[in-house]
Amino acid sequence: RDPATPAPQTAADRRRHGGVSSPLEFQVPLPSGTHPMAAAPLTQPVSSVSVTTAHPSPLVVVVMGVSGCGKTEVGRLVAQDAGCTFLDADDFHPPENVERMRRGIPLDDEQRGPWLDRLAAVVDAAARDGGRVVLACSALKRSYRERIGVGRPHVRLVHLDGPESLIRERLERRTGHYMPPTLLASQCALLERPTAEERAITVDIAGTPAAIARSITAALAGS
Repeated sequence: RDPATPAPQTAADRRRHGGVSSPLEFQVPLPSGTHPMAAAPLTQPVSSVSVTTAHPSPLVVVVMGVSGCGKTEVGRLVAQDAGCTFLDADDFHPPENVERMRRGIPLDDEQRGPWLDRLAAVVDAAARDGGRVVLACSALKRSYRERIGVGRPHVRLVHLDGPESLIRERLERRTGHYMPPTLLASQCALLERPTAEERAITVDIAGTPAAIARSITAALAGS
């Protein structure tokens, strides 16, 4: 992703980023200086980015799982299939959190707090303004999920699950991301798999991203 790329302005640009042109828009609160499609700060501060929706009914799909499970790639495909906006929770971390993770230092609950609150504001904005969003977010603990809004009627949870060995193999091949493979063990230790009460759609990550996205889209349509 190019940090200098501006927010999409035309209908075609929006479609390329997972959104759909529509008169109905809502404001996604962002940390100052960041763009939802780029983890690096922009040269010009951005306090909010306008994203679009093709349907007035609010719906947020949170795609959760440990680092390397495929949240971003699968989430983008689900958003494209649904004609809605894709957001990556990694882009909402403050710079100090990114630097800690880049150095292989796990975040604690206190350090995750402001990040979770920013994501909760995204979910609130979708509910308030009728936006449709697919949000890729680790959401490892149930308390994190509840804090960002999972459990509300307009929010659905998808869990990408698979063996740690497969995820580690993928992480070791991955390039261009600040999260090192050494943090996978701490993420797996922290992971609280969704309970029946959370009504999560759990999908095995062994398939291709396209096949996983299709199964998620079908499950959402039938729910």
